[in-house]
Amino acid sequence: MPEIISRPIVTVTNVIWSYNFTTEEVVVLLAKKSDEPFKHFWSLPETFLRSTEDADSAALRLISDKIGIQLDSFHTEQLATFSSVLRTKSDRQLALAYMSFLPKMPDLTPGVGAVNVAWVPVKSLHSRFYLVHPEFSIKLPTASPDIFYQNLTVNSNQSQLAFDHELIIQTAITRVRNKLDYAPSILRVLGDTFTLKNARKIYANFLGISEVAIDNSNFRKTHDHLFSETGTVTTVGKGRPAKLYQLK
Repeated sequence: MPEIISRPIVTVTNVIWSYNFTTEEVVVLLAKKSDEPFKHFWSLPETFLRSTEDADSAALRLISDKIGIQLDSFHTEQLATFSSVLRTKSDRQLALAYMSFLPKMPDLTPGVGAVNVAWVPVKSLHSRFYLVHPEFSIKLPTASPDIFYQNLTVNSNQSQLAFDHELIIQTAITRVRNKLDYAPSILRVLGDTFTLKNARKIYANFLGISEVAIDNSNFRKTHDHLFSETGTVTTVGKGRPAKLYQLK
């Protein structure tokens, strides 16, 4: 009879999205671990679930602890639970994964348990997604979770993330992509208001296509049920003023 696990280790892992307005790229927060397990591997921010809090509160606390930002709950949503017996090699660990959307990309300082921290662009090419950083370029998985875990081995810390965090990020990308046409929470990374140009860039990135492939006029019409004009404009660069929109 299989052993009953009475006290698995429960972590809350957060895929924290933001937007780099200078490079016009979607980015995700990664930290380079200073301790075992996976010492010197890059990973998503995570924390142990405390006995006095629920998982939603832990996800928000994680953001406060790591980057000093207090977010309202509507900036964070549950993603999935990752509980494969193959995700860790020693103690059984369950990861309760969340996504959070930061309307500003703050400067980062490594905190406890990290030797480095960075906003890492998420790039797409031919329907594949990559994490690109000066220290690494990681191709995110497309295989099913079962196959991913069967092939999960610890190789070079320059070619993979800690634990199963590549799968968690790919799962987050799929969730964002599937919700673009009815609940595009990812646009919260642009702030309370945004231009259609920046919205199109985000859509293009998650759809794996070029921004120019999304016609601005058609985009506005087909997403009229999601966006509304604010009645104000902004001037960016040398072009004519652009209208500002907000999520309905």
